Amino acid sequence: MRFLSFLFLAGLAGLVGFFAYYNTGSVSLNMFGYVQTLPVALLALLVYVVGMLSGWAVVGMVRRSWQRVTEHEAPPPRRA
Repeated sequence: MRFLSFLFLAGLAGLVGFFAYYNTGSVSLNMFGYVQTLPVALLALLVYVVGMLSGWAVVGMVRRSWQRVTEHEAPPPRRA
């Protein structure tokens, strides 16, 4: 299984390298009146990293909320 994971990762890295090699053009990024010109590959990498970080945050928030909802509290003591 590790070997298959390695092959998948190597193939993905090859595709990323192929994308970066053949997409050498630049794009302009306009945000809040600030203009920045970046290579397409760098912009794709930045978008990927921001998406990964926001995904981790959402998954962590949902996981913590699920744990709080499914916690079992001790039943109240019975009165005699």
